Amino acid sequence: MSGAAQAETPEQTLRRIAARARRVETPCGDGSMVWHLWGESGPALVLLHGGAGSWRHWVRTIEPFAARHRLLVPDLPGMGESADPPAPPGMAEIAAITARGIERILGPAEPYDLVGFSFGASVGGHIALLHGARMRSLTLIGPGGLVPARQPLRLERVRGKTGAELVEAHRTNLLRLMLADPASVDPLALAIQDWNASHSRLDTPALIARRPLAESLPQLSIPVNAVWGERDQYAYWGLEERIAVIRELCPHAHVHVVPVAGHWLAYEDAPAFNAYLEERLRAGAAQ
Repeated sequence: MSGAAQAETPEQTLRRIAARARRVETPCGDGSMVWHLWGESGPALVLLHGGAGSWRHWVRTIEPFAARHRLLVPDLPGMGESADPPAPPGMAEIAAITARGIERILGPAEPYDLVGFSFGASVGGHIALLHGARMRSLTLIGPGGLVPARQPLRLERVRGKTGAELVEAHRTNLLRLMLADPASVDPLALAIQDWNASHSRLDTPALIARRPLAESLPQLSIPVNAVWGERDQYAYWGLEERIAVIRELCPHAHVHVVPVAGHWLAYEDAPAFNAYLEERLRAGAAQ
């Protein structure tokens, strides 16, 4: 990161990255699904954020990959700037809305790779059921809903809090849920968490509890990758069990664990994650 970038405030960083994107809207419920598109050439790459998230989950992935890929990065239905999906929301409908958005942007047949983080991994699995062979690969980051949680994740309430009290609540929640190293909870992570939390309306845990990947993965023949941070808070007490389930559901999946990092792998250890993703995209393109 350059000295100029280090001197930026979180708000300046996010505005600078967003300003380089082309904003596109596609139908979603009674409103629109908002997409940000980066990159002018190269293979198409779709990035789906996690629960209670937005495109901001990819803040450390966008610039390295936009130089050689065309990135399609939405706010998923019910989160960020996107409208809510029709009620009652279901994974199949959320995936269908997202898939139709991809079709409007890329056309009906152009191949693409898809990367889904946490909740976005489950959405991606259902999109793969719809788009089949046009997807070059599916990469799952910290996928959830594979096994029952051994230890509930209790979060601090943020509603009604302001100032230092709100910042500390976000810091606590990031360490309980997203990031393993307290040093990773920097001002940018806090700003992203605050914006995402205040713009999320979808009950993603309820959708993940239905184990959507258990439905989609056994039906997929495309290349599938699954990657976790070693200290992923959702998987910390059962990472080996989760890996075993992935291999049972999708025997051809490539599985990888990044040492030390937590659930928000693409933020906490961006260099390791970006290198892994680039290697898997090359491997998928070669098949």
